[in-house]
Amino acid sequence: QVQLVESGGGMVQAGGSLRLSCAASGSRFTITAMGWYRQAPGKQRDMVATVIRGGTTNYADSVKGRFTISRDNAKNTVYLQMNSLKPEDTAVYFCDARTNWGHYWGQGTQVTVSS
Repeated sequence: QVQLVESGGGMVQAGGSLRLSCAASGSRFTITAMGWYRQAPGKQRDMVATVIRGGTTNYADSVKGRFTISRDNAKNTVYLQMNSLKPEDTAVYFCDARTNWGHYWGQGTQVTVSS
């Protein structure tokens, strides 16, 4: 069983920055991919950014050029640097991790961007 612990959420004004962190522990298997998803009230959970173990990244169009995902394989930790935040970025952000045998989610961290 993989445990994911997120940190770094909070409230910020539009144009500001936040950095999210997610540390994975307890995995018996190699974590092949990690990522960030978000869910706003009344909406579905959407992919924000993902990174595979080799370093290839993928971003939602809405965050390209503003958000940067990075990963420390040795620490099984993934980061999301969020710059130029907009009110529409307000959501609960969830970290995920995948092995060849499972898909795991963190508990979520709230990000609120005020106008």
